[in-house]
Amino acid sequence: MSEAPVPDVSFVIAAYNARETIGRAIDSALAQTGITLEVVVVDDCSSDGTAELVRYFGDPRVRLVEMAQNGGPGAARNAGIDAALGRWIAVLDSDDAVRPERSAAMIATAARLGAEIVVDNLDVAKPGEPVVTMFAREDLQQRPLLTLADFIGSNVIFRSTFNFGYMKPMFSRAFLNEQGLRFDPSLRIGEDYLLLASALASGGRCAVEPGVGYIYHIREGSISRVLEPRHVEAMIAADRGFVARFPLEGEARRAQARRTRSLIEAGAFLMLVGHIKQRSLSGCLGVAVRHPAALRHLKMPIAARLRRFFVSNSRRPARASF
Repeated sequence: MSEAPVPDVSFVIAAYNARETIGRAIDSALAQTGITLEVVVVDDCSSDGTAELVRYFGDPRVRLVEMAQNGGPGAARNAGIDAALGRWIAVLDSDDAVRPERSAAMIATAARLGAEIVVDNLDVAKPGEPVVTMFAREDLQQRPLLTLADFIGSNVIFRSTFNFGYMKPMFSRAFLNEQGLRFDPSLRIGEDYLLLASALASGGRCAVEPGVGYIYHIREGSISRVLEPRHVEAMIAADRGFVARFPLEGEARRAQARRTRSLIEAGAFLMLVGHIKQRSLSGCLGVAVRHPAALRHLKMPIAARLRRFFVSNSRRPARASF
């Protein structure tokens, strides 16, 4: 009996209580044209019937891996990569989707540039709002390869609405295994960034496909949209490990310094917001003294609330709440 052919692409989908959206994600992966594929869904101990839906999906190309205990998106994706058989690993979030021509276009671009990693453009879809393309096609056309310095430099917290960290790469599975690269399971936010940064620091060439192939759906309450101090602390710790493993030089080192400063400022800003919610004027002043740079982030939409807070506290006890 001959062995089954190796798929061109393994879509790895980490799912936790994703019954409402997982079907759309799987259907979009199965609709890929011009390639062979499999879809590996890793259920991270869902309680809403996600696993049952996937188990009886009705397509032999869909495989289900069930985690013994909830480990978060990084751990779930690692289990998916370990189970995958494809030449390329494509990470797909359980509430997102991909366009039919995406995989073939990305593989062709990677082959043309001799790359082990490839990223593409994406559309951002939010309920009730027009779809927005994240990057101008002409800008990406001028950047055939994504460098480590540019990738780190783009991922500076609060610097801009969009950055290269939102891109969902496809990785050569052989490259990931040869370099011993996997997601950091300790991170709940920023695990995508760290894996791609580590792949670039390991010498991987990252091709850029300017076409829009990924559809990023924003839902209220999504973990990737809620930044908490513990998330920032975990990212700072992960970055320390990254720099220890991959000593940086030149522009990449300078970009990392800017990113580190931005993470520290982000952590201070979130502490400031926490003190405001607690109506602690002394706490706010303490953060302002220790981290004055955090104050510049008051230009964000929360600024009006902050101003109202300080004005009301100068006259009477504040009553307003967030």
